[in-house]
Amino acid sequence: MNRRCYFLSIIGLALALQSCKPINSNNSYVGQKPPGSIPKLFAPSIVNTDDIEINTVFNSSFTELFFTRIIDGSFVIHHSELIDGNWTAPQPIQMHSDQDGNSVAIDPSITQDGNTMYFLGINPEDRSNNSKPDIYRSQKIEGKWQLASKVEQPISTDKYAESYPVVVADGSIYFTSDRPGGFGKRDIYRAQYLGEGKFDTPVNIGSEVNSEKNERSTYVSPDESYLITANTYTDEKGFAISFKENNKWQTPIYFDLGEPLIKDWIYFCPYMSPDDKYFFFSRRYSDPPESGWKGATKGEVYWVNASEIFNLKRE
Repeated sequence: MNRRCYFLSIIGLALALQSCKPINSNNSYVGQKPPGSIPKLFAPSIVNTDDIEINTVFNSSFTELFFTRIIDGSFVIHHSELIDGNWTAPQPIQMHSDQDGNSVAIDPSITQDGNTMYFLGINPEDRSNNSKPDIYRSQKIEGKWQLASKVEQPISTDKYAESYPVVVADGSIYFTSDRPGGFGKRDIYRAQYLGEGKFDTPVNIGSEVNSEKNERSTYVSPDESYLITANTYTDEKGFAISFKENNKWQTPIYFDLGEPLIKDWIYFCPYMSPDDKYFFFSRRYSDPPESGWKGATKGEVYWVNASEIFNLKRE
């Protein structure tokens, strides 16, 4: 199925759903029973299907859910909305004007007012030229997400990769980049929001978190009191958490997900629910394992109770 047919079919499905019962929900998590200390597949048949799905996030008011699904080689952000106590069936958001070309829209992060989304993007033209990813922005106007545009310099660049954007409470963003001047292959930066869609020069967040290794896949809390990133600080894979003390990030601490990590699966896309109760993460399997996204055969989203993660700060 090509991209145009896919979106037309979704429009037809949306019309049909108006007369169908939406997803029932008695809580903020798409009607799902919360997990305990062992990770649990999130929203089977709603978010997790036979397709490849990754990076589930919510807006701060728990009225909109976002995740990415791979469709015919394109990474497409989908969303579901809580309306009159029920969640709508997930639908794709068109971020690029060219619906037929392969594109990337992944790793969404939503501002506190719920009206602006930042994400890692590659438009069809850039993807056909094997260009590196940039940071994109979409605005929600009159209840509809608009076509996205690339965030201008000094955030996005022509020569370097920018990825994993995370917007915090004051509108500033964290992201990773392989631009010069870092401590390693790819570092985490913070750019202060100046208003009217503009950002100050990005600042490297420091050697306590960034190293000679490849820092990636990071979540930062809205109040910037902690961040969770891929663990490159000990021999274990998985994730690590850093708490900010005296306005300085501390060396990240590895934490156990509650079950052994599965060999040859990549764990990424850390995310904490807006109420700090549940930790979400994604995992991907590729065949062969070293083939990356080109060989991806499965992508899944999990969640787990986050209480043990925050116990690390008290130890």
